Amino acid sequence: MIREIVIFGDPVLRKKCDLVKNFSEDINALADDMLETMVSAEGIGLAAPQVGIPMQLAVVDVSHDPESISYLRVDGKKADLLDMMPLIFLNPELEFGGEQDVMSEGCLSFPEIRGEITRPYELKAKVKLMNGNTVTIETDGLLSRAIQHETDHLNGVLFIDRMSAATRIALRGKVKRMQRDYGMR
Repeated sequence: MIREIVIFGDPVLRKKCDLVKNFSEDINALADDMLETMVSAEGIGLAAPQVGIPMQLAVVDVSHDPESISYLRVDGKKADLLDMMPLIFLNPELEFGGEQDVMSEGCLSFPEIRGEITRPYELKAKVKLMNGNTVTIETDGLLSRAIQHETDHLNGVLFIDRMSAATRIALRGKVKRMQRDYGMR
């Protein structure tokens, strides 16, 4: 089922989300709905608060661009990107490499707004999967960026918080119009 995506201004987007402690059919159904919603909205990631639910659950799928990463390891072993996608993860804990990268990002909770965001290029993510296993994912490129972006959502951090002050000021009018236009639905 496609769910409505929460637009900036809704307080759920600023909430630190609750850890997922117990798996249930409801969580499986939510993950399925989030994947369907993400694909319908032409996104590469979606976090539970973006559909109004403050829990540490996110989905990512960068399989459209297998060249977007140079490596992927799961629990220290080389892994194939296409075998991992879509990635549904819970309760992430992130560590970052030192190199920074700047890339234009968008967000499904900010329709039609993009901005240059600096993030660590590489990451190590300890995440729980839907089967209950906890794994450590090491990667770079677009997958690293998508996991970071969605994990930010789980902590109440939005991509506009990562923009330079000048970019935020330049986008202020567009953000206000977006809130007005989407808030009227």
